[in-house]
Formats: sequence, structure tokens, C-alpha cells
Amino acid sequence: MALGGTKSSGRKKAWWVGLGMGIILALITVLASGFMIETTNTDTFCVSCHAMTPFRTAWKESTHGGKNPQGFAAQCVDCHLPHGNFLEYLTTKARTGTGDVIQNLTLKPAEFDWAANAEANRLEFTFDSACRRCHHNLTPQGIRSGGLIAHRAYLLGEVKKRCTECHPHIGHKDMIEEANKFFQRKS
Repeated sequence: MALGGTKSSGRKKAWWVGLGMGIILALITVLASGFMIETTNTDTFCVSCHAMTPFRTAWKESTHGGKNPQGFAAQCVDCHLPHGNFLEYLTTKARTGTGDVIQNLTLKPAEFDWAANAEANRLEFTFDSACRRCHHNLTPQGIRSGGLIAHRAYLLGEVKKRCTECHPHIGHKDMIEEANKFFQRKS
């Protein structure tokens, strides 16, 4: 009988050790994940890929890059990831980041058609939930009548357009010109 009891207490001890190690590993994973998410949320991280340099330059010259009365600068993830659902945010971040790494390894930036890519994929690069996270009031005092009419129709759901359909390349001033200059291409 003593033998059976020792075997049972050994299993119980192993189970508690395993549970403790699992909790510690889970904590480390959560903390490391938070650190990685925060680290990869900056323009400094995004520009670590050589091909992103001209886009950062164009962003810095735009309203979204700090050229505004408040001096506020949005980070890449503020516009280029969806906001609202954390799981969607993380999934999109992982998918986009993986695609960016693969493209950075296989792409020849000086030969790539940035203008065609931007036009073909513009709606995939920016999310309405990201725009609306900062732009709460789409009908501010002083807005032009055309903008007022368009934004009211958008807010009422009368049009199914997305923000970047009317506001292309809004976050990057002279983006294609900047890319062409950086990669020494003629426009």
C-alpha cells in the first residue's frame, strides 16, 4: 500500500511542478508578447526595412507625420492596422508583418512599381477603423460643402466608400515622388 501512495504523490508533485512551469511560461510569453507588440508599433521599427525609408520621409512631411498645429504624429500602426477588435489587430499585424519580411527579402525596391502597387492596394493598406479612431468629427465647423455632403452621406451609410477612396495617400505627402527620388527613378 505504501508503494501505491508514493507513486500517487509523485504524480501529484509532477503535476504541480508542470502547472507551475506552465504558469511561469505563460507569464513570460504574455510579457514578451506585449514587449514585441510595443516594439514593432513604431516608425523606427518599420523603417528598419530599407524599402520603407522613402515612405517614412513622405509621412514625416505630411499632416499625419507631425506637420500639423498640434505636432501630433501618428505611428505606422495607427493607420495601417485595424482598430477595435484586438484579435483582428494582432492577426492583421502578424499577416502583414510576415508579408513585409518576405517582400523585403525578395523585392528589388529600385525595380518595383510603387505607384501601381499603391493604387492597386490602397484600400488594403489603411483601415476606416484606424481613420475613425482619431477623426471622430467628420463634419467640423468650416468644412467645405462638398466634404460636408460626402461625410454626411458616409455617416448615414448612404455610400459604401472607404476613407482612402476619397483621401488617397493622405498620410504620406508626395509618396511616389519620394520613393522615385529615393530609388533614383524617373517619375
